[in-house]
Amino acid sequence: METATHAASELIDARIADLNDWRGQTLARVRKLIKQADPEVVEEWKWRGVPVWSHAGIICTGEVYKKAVKTTFAKGASLEDPAGLFNSSLGGNTRRAIDFREGEEIDEGAFKALILEAAAFNETGS
Repeated sequence: METATHAASELIDARIADLNDWRGQTLARVRKLIKQADPEVVEEWKWRGVPVWSHAGIICTGEVYKKAVKTTFAKGASLEDPAGLFNSSLGGNTRRAIDFREGEEIDEGAFKALILEAAAFNETGS
C-alpha cells in the first residue's frame, strides 16, 4: 500500500506541475488543505488520471477542467455543509461537489471541516 500511495502522490505532483496555471495552484492548495485537515488521508490515482483522497473510503476527488477545479465528495449528500461550499452536482442522491474557479478564495476552515466530516462519515457510516 505504501508503494501505491507513494506512486499516486508522485502522479499528483506531476499533474500539478503539468498544469502550470491557476488550476495547478488551486489543486495544490486543495491538496494541502486536505492533508492538513486529515493527516491520515491516503492519496490515490484512479480512473485514468483523477487524484483521489481517501480515509476509510473515498473522501473526495480532484478533477481538473478548463474553467474549474472540482472536488467531488463521494458521500457529499450525507454531509452537513453549513458554509454552503457545495455548488455543483447538487441534484444527485449521493455525491456533491465544489467547483473552484479562477480567482476565487477558498474558505479554508469550512473546507477542512468538510474533509473531517467526510472522513468521520466514512469511518462510522453516519
